[in-house]
Amino acid sequence: MDSQDALKIFEHENNIVPLSSSDEKVYCFDAEQQKSQTEERPWRNDIYYYEKVEISSIALVKMVMHARSGGDIEVMGIMLGKVVGKTMIVLDAFGLPVESTETRVNAQAEGNEYMVEYIENGRLAGRNEPVIGWYHSHPGYGCWLSGIDVATQKLNQQFTEPFLAVVVDPKRTMSAGKVDLGAFRTFPDNHQAAGTTGAGGNQGNVPLNKIEDFGVHSDKYYSLEVSYFKSSMDQQLMERLWRKHWINTLSQSPLITNNEYTSQKVKDLAEKISIFAKETHKDASYAGILRESDAIAEELAQGHESNKLKMKLFGEL
Repeated sequence: MDSQDALKIFEHENNIVPLSSSDEKVYCFDAEQQKSQTEERPWRNDIYYYEKVEISSIALVKMVMHARSGGDIEVMGIMLGKVVGKTMIVLDAFGLPVESTETRVNAQAEGNEYMVEYIENGRLAGRNEPVIGWYHSHPGYGCWLSGIDVATQKLNQQFTEPFLAVVVDPKRTMSAGKVDLGAFRTFPDNHQAAGTTGAGGNQGNVPLNKIEDFGVHSDKYYSLEVSYFKSSMDQQLMERLWRKHWINTLSQSPLITNNEYTSQKVKDLAEKISIFAKETHKDASYAGILRESDAIAEELAQGHESNKLKMKLFGEL
C-alpha cells in the first residue's frame, strides 16, 4: 500500500465526498452572493440558524497536521470560507503562531498580525474568502468548548459574524484512525438552554480534570452537523499535503505514539468508576463508562491492525 492507497482509505473513513462539476460552482466565492446571504443577519432571529458545516479536504488535512504538530500543547488557526443558506462552508485554513496551554488558547498580537498579513497576501493572489471562524486543538480530551473558548467565540460572534468554532483532538484522531472534530456556535448571553447541548452532552468522554469546566459551560453553545467534501481543484494540492502527512506517520506505530494517552485514559476511566459507584443515579454514569471503555477497546484494536499493516510495509513480518 502506497500513499495514494492510504489517502483513499482516509477519504473513505472520513466520508470525504467528491463533488461533481455542477456542485463545485456552489463552493466558488462570490462577494455579492456572500453579501446577500449575510446582510439581513438571520442569526439574530434564530440562534440555531446555522445547522451544518461543510469542510474541504484541504482545510481538514491542514487542521489535523497542525493540531498533531502541537503535541500536548494546544494550537490555534483561522478558517476561511463562506455561507450558503444555513450551511457554513470552510474552504481553507491556516495556523497562527500563538502561545497556548490546555483549554487556554488566546490569539496574541503576533497572531493577529500574521492573520492580517496572510489574508492580505491571499487577496493579492485572488483569494477573497473572508475569515469564517477559528479552530484549535484539544490533545486527548475531546471536542467541546472550555470557558475561555466560549468567551472567545462569543466575542467573535458579536463582532465578526458569521463565525464558527472548530475543535480537533489530534490524539483521538491518531488513536481511532478517524478525524475527531467538532464544530460549535455559542448562544447569546440572555439565552437559557435546556440541559446540556454542547459536545453532544457526552460527559463520559471528558477526562475527570476537565469535567467541571465542561459541565459549567456545556449549555452555552450548540454543535453543528459536520461533513467533508473534495473538489477537483483540491485534488493536486491534497495529494501534496497527504504525501507529507503520510511520510510523517508511515513508520510510527499508534500503539507506541499513543501509549501514554491510552494509559491515561484507562487510569481516568478507573477513577470515574470509583467516583460514580458512590452516586445515587448510577444508570446514566455507567452507560457513559461502558461507551468510553468500548471506545478504548476499539482504538486499541485499530492500533493493532494499523501496526501490523505498517510492519508488513517495512518488511518486518
